[in-house]
Amino acid sequence: MSDKIPVVEAFRVMAANKSLSESELHDLIREGIHAALARRFGGPVEAEIDITEDGDIEIVVLKEVIEEVEDPARQISLEEARWDDPDFQVGDLMEIPVAFTDFGRNAVMAAKQRIIQSVREGEREKIREEFSDKLGDLVSGEVQQVQRGKIVVMLNRAPEAEAIIPWREQNPRERFRQGEPIRAVLKKVEETPRGPKLILSRGDPAFVANLFAIEVPEIYQGIVEIREIVREAGGRTKVAVSSRDESVDPVGACVGLKGSRVQAVVSELSGERIDIVPWHPDPEIFARRALAPAKVAKVISDAERHVITAIVDEDQLSIAIGRNGQNVRLASQLIGWQIDLYSSRDWMEREAESVLFGGGSEEYEFADFPLSELEGISPASLAALEAVGVGTFFDVLDMDREDFVQVPGIDAEEAERLERLIDELTVVDEGTSGLTLDLSSAAAEIGGDGASAEASEEAAHEGGEGEDSGTAEDDDASAVAVSTEGSEEESEDEPAGD
Repeated sequence: MSDKIPVVEAFRVMAANKSLSESELHDLIREGIHAALARRFGGPVEAEIDITEDGDIEIVVLKEVIEEVEDPARQISLEEARWDDPDFQVGDLMEIPVAFTDFGRNAVMAAKQRIIQSVREGEREKIREEFSDKLGDLVSGEVQQVQRGKIVVMLNRAPEAEAIIPWREQNPRERFRQGEPIRAVLKKVEETPRGPKLILSRGDPAFVANLFAIEVPEIYQGIVEIREIVREAGGRTKVAVSSRDESVDPVGACVGLKGSRVQAVVSELSGERIDIVPWHPDPEIFARRALAPAKVAKVISDAERHVITAIVDEDQLSIAIGRNGQNVRLASQLIGWQIDLYSSRDWMEREAESVLFGGGSEEYEFADFPLSELEGISPASLAALEAVGVGTFFDVLDMDREDFVQVPGIDAEEAERLERLIDELTVVDEGTSGLTLDLSSAAAEIGGDGASAEASEEAAHEGGEGEDSGTAEDDDASAVAVSTEGSEEESEDEPAGD
């Protein structure tokens, strides 16, 4: 027994390091002894192995008594069995006690290797079970080493797991040293000949989403939802959020008091810029917000081609484009539509060329707009026209005085005034057979709406930093951009482009 206790105790120490229970340890010891018995008796044997609480190991090998032996590991001849007991008969089971000390070094090593192999297989299976359903979750650990561009991480929850952050999944702004704490998102579990390997990422958009879930209680509680998130690691992240509670401003909740919440995320990302905008189902409104911090004067959508044409003032063009086109590229990914960006001057020149030379896209040759955006039409006339299906400028473009008089609710005087208004907005070019629209006054009215939206956005920047700064409205004034660098600095650094 004195020889057995140290062996069992050694196994117990090994099991404690591998977080195995007492019953699991005993099962592994039995498997190891079975392997050692098979090596000693020349094949698989039937045996009863009893491990006491004191560490005593009792081993009994069972052999069937038979006339002619075919399997020496499981059978014994009647003649040999009667040497021990003359009463044995064919078909009886003979119990052969085996001392643990009789195994020898090779048998003990076989038991040890079997136990180590079983422990490793158990660890690998535990890792699969624990992490296979946690893809996209945040994990933490310690940097074990940095080799050939990849970061080897020892996880807090599973130190035995092999976890790495490949170079392509890292933030180029960051540098880590051995022993530093680190957090990352679990991207995938990769099977290798040595077992499962955990691939982590600090460059995935899900990493930023998890950081916001930690810093913003409203996201964790499900009140505020991250609807879309796109990212270029080390450069910029754009987040679109919405609220299930009308009394909670989703942008204000993510920004926090004096920007405390978003700054905590920015610090974890080593100063990466973050734009937070309210999500909206309308692609035109969403596109305005997605281009933050730039202020958009007008957007035109093509639903069939999923293309948004955004027009900005000259001083906003470089901000809308971003460094190396990053801002407009991320905005396009955020809304899922292609965004064609123009300055107001380029757009007017493009439209003029389209009218004079017949070039350009036909769908953008003239921009239609609702009659409600034109001044000079009374509410009563507007309602009368809409009642007969006339709601946009193109609808009234070919109407004359007689057509207006036939509309119920419009008299001759009002018909004459509407015809005069249409004549003021259109000019017939005698040199061509086409029609040129003079929408300067209408554009001024529409641009006025954009200017008010810009002023409202600036007000939202000042008042939206509170945690609960109010309800996010459905108009453009609610698009608040949170950037780690001011738009003025960005305007100087980033070159303008088409």
